[in-house]
Amino acid sequence: MELNKDIDQFDIPLAKRTYLNNPNSTLIKKILIFSPFFLLLFSFAALRFIRNVELIHIDNLKFQVEGNNNTRILGHLPYNETPKEKLVSIEPNIEVHMDMRDSLLKMREEAKKDGIYLVFLSGYRSINLQNDIFYSLKSIRNQEAAERARVSAPPGYSEHSTGFAIDIGDATQRETDFETDFENTDAFRWLLRNAAKFHFKLSFNKDNKYIDYEPWHWRYEGSIEALKVFESSNRKL
Repeated sequence: MELNKDIDQFDIPLAKRTYLNNPNSTLIKKILIFSPFFLLLFSFAALRFIRNVELIHIDNLKFQVEGNNNTRILGHLPYNETPKEKLVSIEPNIEVHMDMRDSLLKMREEAKKDGIYLVFLSGYRSINLQNDIFYSLKSIRNQEAAERARVSAPPGYSEHSTGFAIDIGDATQRETDFETDFENTDAFRWLLRNAAKFHFKLSFNKDNKYIDYEPWHWRYEGSIEALKVFESSNRKL
């Protein structure tokens, strides 16, 4: 009993729960509250960045493609020289690509049935021969390169090197060979009406801003290889 009496004499305070104002705890709460917003903002910024990178890449590709397609020299597009094994002779000193031989000869025969006599003036020309034509004649005629290029392609830039180009004249009016007056011949008028049937196309018409009008110069587009060769020329640059 005495022990209990002594214990009762002490005033034992009640336990109290206290909360400390911890700055770190407050910061963590704010971060947790605003983290979805920050995540959304970051995602949006990342998407914009990726989109911009893709656009830059696409623009660079377009620039490269346009640059590759616009490789003209003095208005002429580049052409590879066709391999010798793909050439066939249609007349003495005139060779053409094997793909176009049958169509070309058939076109001449059909014209003859209509009383039109086509003559073939020039077919395949090697790059070396084109080099002689371009530079030698330019010198003889006292013409600058840009002036000469209006009527003759620089070496490596002639359709004739492909074997798919053919210069055509009228056998009854040989004075119009390689002249714009060829457009006034029956042969030219027949070609305008019928050449497409045989897959031939006038290469340099009056609307060409790079090269002078050549009514005698036609090219063949009747095979996959020929279409590939002239794809850049047919594309609107």
